[in-house]
Amino acid sequence: MSPWKTLFRYIARQFFIWFFGVLFTMMLIVFLLDYVELIRRAGTRADTTLAVLLKLALLKEPDMAQQILPFAVLFGTMMVFWRLTRSHELVVARASGISAWQFVAPPLAGAFLIGVVAVTLFNPIASVMQASYETLENRVLHSSNPQFALSPNGLWLRQSDNQGNPSIIHADRFILPKRTLHDVMFLFLAHDTRLDRRVDAREAVLGSGVWTVLDGSDWWPNRQPEPFKRLEISTNLTTNKIQDSFAPPETMSFWELPGFIRLLQAAGFSSQRHQLYFDTLLARPLLLAAMVLIAASFSLRMQRAGGATLMIAVGIASSFALYFLSDIVFALGLSATIPTMLAAWTPAGVSWLVGVSLLLHLEDG
Repeated sequence: MSPWKTLFRYIARQFFIWFFGVLFTMMLIVFLLDYVELIRRAGTRADTTLAVLLKLALLKEPDMAQQILPFAVLFGTMMVFWRLTRSHELVVARASGISAWQFVAPPLAGAFLIGVVAVTLFNPIASVMQASYETLENRVLHSSNPQFALSPNGLWLRQSDNQGNPSIIHADRFILPKRTLHDVMFLFLAHDTRLDRRVDAREAVLGSGVWTVLDGSDWWPNRQPEPFKRLEISTNLTTNKIQDSFAPPETMSFWELPGFIRLLQAAGFSSQRHQLYFDTLLARPLLLAAMVLIAASFSLRMQRAGGATLMIAVGIASSFALYFLSDIVFALGLSATIPTMLAAWTPAGVSWLVGVSLLLHLEDG
């Protein structure tokens, strides 16, 4: 085996050890903070036990792991090079003619591999647990259940009127700008179980606390259907409630998102939020690899100057810069100010440009 292959395997092994060590430490801290926050939120609910809150905190961990993955790679890489420099292993390797790019190659490949595994294998598991978390949280902390569903057969909504009487709505399509349901059916329930009335119509327009139903038939038990041109039905729904209450993208796996995005578009809803999340997952491996470049650029430079404390400070500053940059471009993407693909790939692209530039300057210097 060549010396370069031996060095590659050695640095790669050190990278994975430090990465998982940093990730475990960060996850433990996040878990404790989440658990304390859940206890605070459930303080006024006597029927919520600590065991249920513990389950909630555990269900939320995989989704949090996905969010802190770039920072675990960043600090894990910094710790690798800090440890190798302190033991003079990098000094010896540099003296033998090995470049900084060869040092970076093993963690770069490892970070890219972690990103691929995280998106294709870990994300489906995390999405299932996050969906369970959302359901359990709504039940024990908000005392509510999901009221909306989207399927290839159309849109299903559950609403109530001013007196709290429930009803179910089915429609083939929702035109968001016009707030209009097409080919709509209203099912009115008595005592949440028995069908008491049915309304079929060509369309229904959502107003302020009321559906204006046009060109339909009103069905009552033991009566003939009554045609109508216009009918008003009270509701507690709003456009924002309908739009925001579909399954959050975090509760859907990487493999399910494309199909659900097509369903949203076919039903007339905006798929901006889900498309942005999907594009972000696609960019995840490159973002993790970029974190290696940034970490190597700063840690190798600081080690030359003997500034371990400065290296840690720069790492924390880089984390905050990445976090705020991501938040800004994601907000622009959600508001459709910029394309979702541009918003998703900008943090990875900027990180790559910064990392490569700094590493080139380090080598030339």
